[in-house]
Formats: sequence, C-alpha cells, structure tokens
Amino acid sequence: MSDIGSAWSAKVTVRTEHADAFELAFAGVAGVVSMYEAHPDGFTWTVEGTFDAAPPRAELAQRVALAASSLGIPEPELIIGKVPEKDWLSESVAAFPALTAGRFYIHGDHVEGPFPPGAIRILVNAATAFGSGHHASTLGCLLALDDLSHRRKTVGRALDMGAGTAILAIGMAKAWRTPVVAADIDPVAVKVGRYNAKRNGVGPLVRAVLSEGCGQREVQRGGPYDVITANILARPLAAMSADLAHLLAPGGTLILAGFLRHHEQMVLTPYRMHGLRLVKRYRLAPWTTLVLRK
Repeated sequence: MSDIGSAWSAKVTVRTEHADAFELAFAGVAGVVSMYEAHPDGFTWTVEGTFDAAPPRAELAQRVALAASSLGIPEPELIIGKVPEKDWLSESVAAFPALTAGRFYIHGDHVEGPFPPGAIRILVNAATAFGSGHHASTLGCLLALDDLSHRRKTVGRALDMGAGTAILAIGMAKAWRTPVVAADIDPVAVKVGRYNAKRNGVGPLVRAVLSEGCGQREVQRGGPYDVITANILARPLAAMSADLAHLLAPGGTLILAGFLRHHEQMVLTPYRMHGLRLVKRYRLAPWTTLVLRK
C-alpha cells in the first residue's frame, strides 16, 4: 500500500551542537520537525521539517540565516523538495528489525521468531508514539533497566514519565512484575501505551495516564516510586527535577534520557541540587542516558 507523495521537506545539515538552534528555526512553520544523524560519526545532524504543501522558502531562509548568525557560523544550505512516494509499510518493516538490549528483546509483528531463550520480549510496532527501542535514548534506558534488574530483584512500584509507546513501562512490568504508571502529555501516546501493554500481557500492571509533567493526581498518588524513567528532552527534564526527586523513594533509581551529550550538565546539575547522585552513564554517541540514585 503506497501513500500519495504530496508532502514537502525542508532541511539543513549542521554540526551536532548546533542542531537544537535550527530545530527552533523550523518550529512553528513546519508541521513536523525531526532531527537525525547525517553521518554515523555523530558529529553532523540533519534538521528536517515536513509540510503538507510547498513550504515558505523566503521565511525559512530568513529563519535559517538568523539561527546561523546567532551561532556565529556560516549559513547552511537549505534544501527544499517534494517527499518522494514510498511504500511506507515495507519501509516501516525494514526500519524496525528486532533489537536486543541486555535481556530485553524488542520486535514487531513482522518478526516471527525463533526468539532468544530467556529473553524478556517486548512487542512494539512502529506507531505514532515515540519509542521503538531503536533510538539511542530509548536503547540507553533499556540497557540501564536491564543492568538494574540484575542488581535489584524486587521493585515496589515504578513510573515511566514521557512514556510514548510505553516500551519502558512494559519492560519494567515484565522484569519485576510490578505496577507501573506510564504518563504522557499526548493523548495518542496514552492510547498506544494502553494497547501495547495489553498486547504484551501486562495490561493489569501498566496504567497509562494523560499527564502534563508530574502534576496529574494519578502520578502523585502512585508515588513514591522505586524506579523512574524519564526519556524526554533536556530542558523539560531540568524543569522537572524537583518533582521527580520528590516522587523518587529513598534508595530509588532515576533514569534520565532524551538529550545530547553536550546538554548533560544542564540536566544533571538541578538533580544533584535535590540530593540525587550520579551512579552510571551510558553514552551512545551523541546521546546520553544518566542513572541517578536517591
């Protein structure tokens, strides 16, 4: 089944540390803004906006020029063109092969086995919500959870903040057979999370809730939590430091991800101020996952 190739794309390729500034340049103009590695070395990233119709070239060019000027760098080339027609189903299957992260084995419906013996299987298909395990930030969280599950055999309750597809919530529910609150700001993500939890046989354990930050009553009522994962973005994570620290039980573990390596200190500093200490970091260039303990 093919989609009609009527969408448009506008993109620039810049050094990794400059990507956030150009993401802001596209925000508010493009329907969707995405960032991805332009080269496996992790030093250059492409920032791309997608549009339902031909994008406003003059406005985008001005925004790109302003972003470059603010950073004191040469203006990158702005490439605009139609998105070619594709067989999205075939591309989706090809883009999401099975993935192993410690004992976790993540796969879609198109993977029929055989499955690794002793693995904790998580069935997640490509969806509108974020989280297939293939992004380095999600992979870092899965590796951290796997390591923690070897050292901590029991967990009373857990929270997955910014749950997306609820892949991390499902992983925690399966690893510890414990109740997990999966919170997300996006109503679609909440529906996807509930669906995925049921398909993975942990529907009664995973409670997907709509929550803007940590203020939702169901999030507050579920705490304190022995384990919290928060795979979001650098600035929201920094802003949520007091709330997440409060929700974490004494001796609990907090796993933070969703930010680039050069934002690490911006995220880490406020959590240290609230009494948490760094115990481990996973660097999957250029992304970082931090493991903190209270």
